[in-house]
Amino acid sequence: MDDRHDVGAATVRQDVPVEEQSQGTPFKIMDCALVAMATGRRAQNLRELRDILQTIDPSSVYYHFWGSRLQPRLDDPEYQNDFASWAHHALRDGKTAERLGVIDPTDFQSLEELRQELVDVIEERLDESEHVSWSKVDMQFNFLTSQIVVFDTHKEISDPKQLVTAIPSMSAGSIFYHVIDARRRTVDSVDDVRAWLCGYGSQFGDTYRDLSEQMAGVDPFFSTLTELRDELAALLKAYFGG
Repeated sequence: MDDRHDVGAATVRQDVPVEEQSQGTPFKIMDCALVAMATGRRAQNLRELRDILQTIDPSSVYYHFWGSRLQPRLDDPEYQNDFASWAHHALRDGKTAERLGVIDPTDFQSLEELRQELVDVIEERLDESEHVSWSKVDMQFNFLTSQIVVFDTHKEISDPKQLVTAIPSMSAGSIFYHVIDARRRTVDSVDDVRAWLCGYGSQFGDTYRDLSEQMAGVDPFFSTLTELRDELAALLKAYFGG
């Protein structure tokens, strides 16, 4: 059964992969928004956080690492994921916050591997101390998941050189969809642009292989969407000579 349904010009998808950009066709520029949804599960200390992490749907793990990109929150910008931020602000546990904060989700092949890394870090911290910090009732960790609403901008490009002007003009939602969310949709877990340029069956063959490798060096996690867009724009401008 197809989990998507049309809503006007948009498509609603509840955290499940959709098809990647077809390499033999023009690159279609899409936009998106995230709608957060409560799971009803909460943690008040590290043990509870660990226990819920072991069984929560992996889409929740995804949201708490990436969701803030499209839904900015007033947390300490030092911490790039919600788990680390909660450990710092609610538990006042600097060591746990630091260890969770350096986890880069792009280093893991799947959400299951990322989930296990979180559990391992928390268990290591629990083994170090007999004391378990508790958050206040109004500062419990609320596990969320999300729906992604995808919009067709009706814009497309057929020549890779057009990326030089297309990328800087993309919205934050477009950058999120094509660079971050794409990694769950493409066969090789790469962004849509690289899949279009050099993916299996690409019409461009190996022509842009070196460009793809340069783009692979851009880590999308420790940057805002605006910073990510600017970094990609500068890279493409340098590659195509302005």
